[in-house]
Amino acid sequence: MTILIVDDEELIRNVIKEYCLNSGYQVLEASDGYEAVQLVKNKNIDLIILDIMMPKKDGYTTLKELKDIKNIPVLMLSARGDEYDKLLGFELGIDDYVTKPFSPKELIARIKVILKRNNDEIFTYRDMILNFKSHVLTIEEKEIKLTPKEYELLSFFIQNKDIALSREQLLSKVWGYDFFGDDRTVDTHIKMLRNSLGKYRHCIVTVRGMGYRFETKE
Repeated sequence: MTILIVDDEELIRNVIKEYCLNSGYQVLEASDGYEAVQLVKNKNIDLIILDIMMPKKDGYTTLKELKDIKNIPVLMLSARGDEYDKLLGFELGIDDYVTKPFSPKELIARIKVILKRNNDEIFTYRDMILNFKSHVLTIEEKEIKLTPKEYELLSFFIQNKDIALSREQLLSKVWGYDFFGDDRTVDTHIKMLRNSLGKYRHCIVTVRGMGYRFETKE
């Protein structure tokens, strides 16, 4: 997972970067809001640590622009602990707020909580993103229209990734009724779902003599 650190103070960035790297995260850095916006446009980023008090463009202005580009979790940093600042940040869509000076270990703990919470709600594979909360699938940042049954199938596959699922299981869990020997319903919807997934159709693998498996490979 990749974390973008946006802070005009190099010392702060270095401290956060060291702890993030030690925790197994990849790190990108920006010294101001302009750099942050360009990175978000061009890189896959899982979380942004954003300082409020920055020259050129403050954290709130930067946050608004970032949210217009991609809905990425944001942890905001500030030397000010005013309730107004925190409320404004949450109104603009931040996920958490940490006041400077801060404990790097606590910061990492908060990062892990945010990423876990968002991972439970969002599945990401390369540029394919399924948001379980909004039921929206995007590929290459374009929304893919799924039928309700296609969405249910894809969700069930993702929740059981790398597990071979029989047609009986799919009918029971997705359609909600027992299997009576007619597998055409499942196969027809799998074909439709593969067409919707386009370049990711290969993620749904046919398991000969049984059913299907959803897998992702780098």
